[in-house]
Amino acid sequence: MTLACRVIPCLDVADGRVVKGVNFENLRDMGDPVELAALYFAQGADEITFLDVTATVDERATTYDVVRRTAEEVFIPLTVGGGVRSGDDVSMLLSVGADKIGVNSAAIARPGLIDEIADRFGAQVLVLSLDVKRAATTPSGFVVTTHGGRTETRLDALDWAREAVERGAGELLVNSIDADGTKEGFDLELVALMREVSSVPVIASGGAGKVEHFAPAVHAGADAVLAASVFHSGQLSVGDVKAALAADGVQIRSSSEDAAAERVERRSSDG
Repeated sequence: MTLACRVIPCLDVADGRVVKGVNFENLRDMGDPVELAALYFAQGADEITFLDVTATVDERATTYDVVRRTAEEVFIPLTVGGGVRSGDDVSMLLSVGADKIGVNSAAIARPGLIDEIADRFGAQVLVLSLDVKRAATTPSGFVVTTHGGRTETRLDALDWAREAVERGAGELLVNSIDADGTKEGFDLELVALMREVSSVPVIASGGAGKVEHFAPAVHAGADAVLAASVFHSGQLSVGDVKAALAADGVQIRSSSEDAAAERVERRSSDG
């Protein structure tokens, strides 16, 4: 879809701190979100994704102050998700510095939310986040979950992705719960299947453990690759990943300048 693959560090935030676990469980503290966002921006990240992983479970809004402080430190697109239930929630997040908004559980509970956000703010603002696990209960073998992976639905992941795009989702953030935090590589089958049903960019998430894992995800159909623990632990830098992608023939952005320009353009078009 996109000409250049994006590399996106993900900040899973709970109680104002970045956390990470395995298969969405046993979360451990990984640092301050503002400091980590600034570090990844300096390393050349193309975007930052900020997910308040307990907002939906706790039935509260995303922590706006942390989003505001994070946005002040980075000058590349910032996607924020967690606890988004209405167009007003989107408006508030955009006002404190978010560029794109991720929705998941609330959209599954009320699919019309996707239409409302896309109609009011534009498809370019809306990222559908899918927390997907393998299951024999659906035709594709993949099912969508909610509440940070805690609740399994009856929705076939591919059917839901297709419907969301038709309703106006501008991107699909596809996270494999089975691969999440394992560092054994992205679920390439899931990425390829999502690519087949999606007419919008697909972001691969879940399972990155070494630089060799990223290019296969792109070749399977991902337009962007997202990772968390390998960056938070210092095992890999954004530069390491970009160098490996380039060596494998994947086109990348050489610095954050293009991403920063994209953010300025996006904000100008949003008025």
